[in-house]
Amino acid sequence: MDLKQIKQIIDLMKRSELTEFAVEEEGFKLKIRRGATGLPIVSTGSGSNPPFAHADPAPASAPAPATAHLAAPAPAGDEAGVTYVKSPMVGTFYRAASPESKPFADVGTKVVENSVVCIIEAMKIMNEIQAETKGAVIEVLVENGQPVEYGQKLFKIKQ
Repeated sequence: MDLKQIKQIIDLMKRSELTEFAVEEEGFKLKIRRGATGLPIVSTGSGSNPPFAHADPAPASAPAPATAHLAAPAPAGDEAGVTYVKSPMVGTFYRAASPESKPFADVGTKVVENSVVCIIEAMKIMNEIQAETKGAVIEVLVENGQPVEYGQKLFKIKQ
């Protein structure tokens, strides 16, 4: 599935009453659903192949398309048993679905692989970011509403 096809699906959702769309092909999963704001929320399944690849990371001024969610173990030299949830794209970081909602994850929150920990808005699309690991959140590394870059650490999780 390429970027053009994903954009067509999103346009179809905007023009219709469709609230959720899911597709799975060759190990790739894509799920798009309307959020509380009416804007589409895009998430990809763990272990999926990205729908498109970039040779270079996108510049900070241009949001990158959604790819697989990243949660990589801490590099050697960092604390043992600590994992970081990293941003899979450039966009704006939100801790909750709306300003009135409670945060998806806060310090002390226990998470599993498919727990949504935040939303990153990119190109007016709300992308749910999953923990991709089990553990407890020990630090939130980004403030609500701040811009984030590809690969930026968002949460620190103790396994």
